[in-house]
Amino acid sequence: MKNIFKFFIVSGVLWFAVHSIYIINDGLSNTEQNADLAVVFGNKVNTDGTLSPRLKARLDHAIKLYRKKQIKQIFVSGGLGKEGYWEGTEMKKYLAAHQIPLEIIITDNHGDNTEKTVVNSIKAANSLQYKSIVSISQYYHQTRIKKLFKRHHFNSISSSSPHYFEIRDGYSILREFPAYYF
Repeated sequence: MKNIFKFFIVSGVLWFAVHSIYIINDGLSNTEQNADLAVVFGNKVNTDGTLSPRLKARLDHAIKLYRKKQIKQIFVSGGLGKEGYWEGTEMKKYLAAHQIPLEIIITDNHGDNTEKTVVNSIKAANSLQYKSIVSISQYYHQTRIKKLFKRHHFNSISSSSPHYFEIRDGYSILREFPAYYF
């Protein structure tokens, strides 16, 4: 009985390690191809209305892709944070303040979680007859995002992550393991 327990513990640790290496590698393998729509996944807006450094990094990455003419439009998505701000609206303000034309920004304030953002962005892409999407989020999030797009029958999905790293990434990688499977 002890050997069986040991086998399952070792197998679980190995499964977690291989999965984590895979999502890190996948997330850091940014694609440089063009896409019709960039989807920027929301994140924390601080109590004073400023964007978290993580969210700024995502938006700055979208700005870079837009200026390199790799995307046609930017879809910003998030929900109402506990701080009292609509993430999508604040993201749009940030992009506008960085000379991104308002007409190319699509705002979604109903992307309360990753799957809702995926579903809402697919609806927007379909209504615009767009065929390709690039996901913009942290590297550890990208594998699950692409899995959700494919689950919702949108296969022309690529990813591109900002070069922003923090100590919290360790927790986020741990969280992605159960999130990916459940």
